[in-house]
Amino acid sequence: MKDLRQVTVIGLGLLGGSVGLTILRCFSSVKVIGYAHRPQTRRKAKQISVATEFTGNLKSSVKGSDLVILATPIQTFERIFKDIADSLEPHSIVTDVGSTKVLPHLWAKKHLPKNVYYVGSHPIAGSEQRGVEYSRDDLFERADCIVTSAKDTNRKAVEKIIRFWKQMGCCVKTTNPSEHDSILANVSHLPHITAAGLLNCNKQNHLEYAGKGFIDTSRVASGPPNIWVDILMTNAANCSKGISKLQAELEKFKKAIEKGRRNKVEKLLETARNKRSELIKHKLKSKELI
Repeated sequence: MKDLRQVTVIGLGLLGGSVGLTILRCFSSVKVIGYAHRPQTRRKAKQISVATEFTGNLKSSVKGSDLVILATPIQTFERIFKDIADSLEPHSIVTDVGSTKVLPHLWAKKHLPKNVYYVGSHPIAGSEQRGVEYSRDDLFERADCIVTSAKDTNRKAVEKIIRFWKQMGCCVKTTNPSEHDSILANVSHLPHITAAGLLNCNKQNHLEYAGKGFIDTSRVASGPPNIWVDILMTNAANCSKGISKLQAELEKFKKAIEKGRRNKVEKLLETARNKRSELIKHKLKSKELI
């Protein structure tokens, strides 16, 4: 990444602010331009120095940048691609931190110039907190980052984005947009839907009796609704399939419990326990958990 001189971060929330802070720590000579359309957000971002410069002008924010990173809600991406298209530097790279990838790849192909290269990025990091004031320069340390490319994606641009996220502290995996959205629907988007459903099927006064297990299980439901609406709507078909799979598993439990089939219930629980055990072993081995 020796040729990286200037990066623009569009959107200064938790992720965008953390991207800026981490770039400033990991790439000491790189200039970071932070864009936010709200003056209040820019003031907060400036107070904690998540970028070198700050602007509320979207078009001018990308001028001179080798790399542009979108950290706004996914359904704003198409409009942003349209707005910045004429201001992007030739041979610059555009990426993002969004949780779905099929539509961003299609939008980028439709609106970005041929001499600008889009590569999808999904750093799997964050928290239920929102706002630039919660930004951290270690948010991506040991986090998985999925880099996505299509058949016509520029290979050198993909290699640069892989090196970029590795230098930011991430463990990088690569796949295509369709596979990304299929997998993430089950391991990320479905858990959020499930946590929301679990809370919504309980009365508020009954939740006062909930223990730590319930709080742990439902933690992701604290995520910002506007962000998650975009994620679910831009991965609708895969989320629908995931819900059907979960309903089928719950139906197995329901039938076994109703019929008093103790061995069946125990087998279902044991299967889940073993799968989680293997998951934890893998995460410990890859040093994603300490």
